[in-house]
Amino acid sequence: MTTSKSSTASRQDNARPAEASGTFVIGDIPVHRLGFGAMQLTGDGVWGEPTDHSEAIAVLRRAVELGINLIDTADSYGPIVSECLIAEALHPYPADLLIATKAGFQRPGPNQWVEDGRPKHLRAAVEGSLHRLHVPYWIV
Repeated sequence: MTTSKSSTASRQDNARPAEASGTFVIGDIPVHRLGFGAMQLTGDGVWGEPTDHSEAIAVLRRAVELGINLIDTADSYGPIVSECLIAEALHPYPADLLIATKAGFQRPGPNQWVEDGRPKHLRAAVEGSLHRLHVPYWIV
């Protein structure tokens, strides 16, 4: 079978489709417009472990292979499950990967979200996210 030059070029262009979405800058970090939201990696009700742990890890790795370099997560997804999955799947992180996380919710149960913006809670959430994601600091 022969492959034409144009079909080879087309496959190469599609190898990392997130790159075709364009870019924008967060701080001084360019990221692709097509990112990955990690909220649904967890169990039902954004609570607990995913039904298929291996599949969740594979999804994260495939997202990066496809050119995703922005992953959105939060300490409340699982809670903490999403951040742990990201670290397990991708750490050490590619140099161009930006992980955006957030805090401000308590999770008493599945599908339950209680706002908590107290400094004590936010400090603990940020410190916990740093630990779970294996990063030394956040760029704010």
